[in-house]
Amino acid sequence: MPYYLGVMSGTSLDGLDIALIEQTNRTSLLATHYMPMPALLRADMLALCATGPDEIARAAIAEQQWVRLAAQGIALLLQQNSLTPSDIRAIGSHGQTIRHEPSQGFTVQIGNPALLAELTGICVVGDFRRRDLAAGGQGAPLVPAFHESLFATAKGPRAVLNLGGFSNLTLLEASKPVQGFDCGPGNVLLDAWVHRHRGEAYDRDGAWAASGHVQPLLLKVFLNDPFFSTQGPKSTGRELFNLAWLDRQLRQFPTIAAADVQATLLELTACSVVDALTTAQAGTAELLVCGGGARNGALMGRLAALLPNCKVTSTQAYGVPADWVEAMAFAWLAHCCLEGLPANRPSVTGARGLRVLGAIYPA
Repeated sequence: MPYYLGVMSGTSLDGLDIALIEQTNRTSLLATHYMPMPALLRADMLALCATGPDEIARAAIAEQQWVRLAAQGIALLLQQNSLTPSDIRAIGSHGQTIRHEPSQGFTVQIGNPALLAELTGICVVGDFRRRDLAAGGQGAPLVPAFHESLFATAKGPRAVLNLGGFSNLTLLEASKPVQGFDCGPGNVLLDAWVHRHRGEAYDRDGAWAASGHVQPLLLKVFLNDPFFSTQGPKSTGRELFNLAWLDRQLRQFPTIAAADVQATLLELTACSVVDALTTAQAGTAELLVCGGGARNGALMGRLAALLPNCKVTSTQAYGVPADWVEAMAFAWLAHCCLEGLPANRPSVTGARGLRVLGAIYPA
């Protein structure tokens, strides 16, 4: 059977999502497994997102730990589903992004596909982003092609919103090329702020944000960042939106309560998505949301309120669990690579043309 595994570790760095799919003329999710990120490894990965001493050695050690965690999770998923490595055609491994600087011509995902192939006994496809970057693209986002395969419809204009650490949109409209781009921070600033003030990994259901009050002047300062006025193709990451960025904006507002900052950060995520969507695809009839932010009730509520003429719902409404779309996407990208199918979209990334993405590491 054409089974593939997708391994995704996103910018939130909370853990590894592992998805088992069957790929025929459609993509079917068969099983999933989640491996929490050990605290020390998460701290190491976060530290690698900024310059520091001895980065090459630190990155090499961290990626070995990441790979061993992924291999452990893959072994557990196979055992739970009575499968062997020979049942899996390939693993699509995203790796962990530690730097994304397309304006300087590079993006870095660590994850040592050779070691993952050795430990699992399964062919691994990795390094998906750099071929698009080499062709003049942003190398991101890559999931719009997969969104298109799952959710394209002849009905009214539809959009797919991935609310991970960062938010990105896919625009789907009949007879038009798929479009997509990063909108800005999704959960990354919300998670960092709640961790600083409450020691929690994330703001469950947006409850802390809901307890505060949006500060309009602070929101205006946030939205004045040049990124939000830049037209796509565009992508972003921790290199821009991080606690240091937030602290710089807050210098003008030293007395704002922490809960009010959280409320304003949630409004920033919602407004940046809605502004981007209404500018790029006016009249969108339906917004399908995936990623961890789909479980943030306060955020989903704000999106619905700001888009009164658009149906806002989770991808679960179409049988695709919101938490597993990205891991499924990288399994699908492995399939595309092995079949020689171009999986980037120049209308999304700005690349000079269609390219087959990924490097193959045989078992």
